[in-house]
Amino acid sequence: MTENNDIKIGKKSAIISYFYLIGVLIAYFTNLEEKSSFAYFHIRQSLGLWLSFMALGYPIGYFDNWQITFSFWVAFGILFIYGFYSALSGKMIPIPLFGKIYQKVFKKIY
Repeated sequence: MTENNDIKIGKKSAIISYFYLIGVLIAYFTNLEEKSSFAYFHIRQSLGLWLSFMALGYPIGYFDNWQITFSFWVAFGILFIYGFYSALSGKMIPIPLFGKIYQKVFKKIY
């Protein structure tokens, strides 16, 4: 499969994966037939972001300081927008700070 064809096939699944965890599941199951490496890349990125958001969000929520929680929301919002834009533009750019780690941790998703 050529690279452009792979991106064209997996673009819809890659975009859907950034819509909460249900989007990750939908993207994963729709990509089982097509097997697009572009979509799997973004599924791994999105899954890692959502799991990190939940794992870190729970303890951050206990801080009684709006500056800490607001900074957390803004930081993850920027990372999600970055990943979503990368999927929209058809690029396989890892998310800053965590992207390469997510690719290693979730390498069994292919």
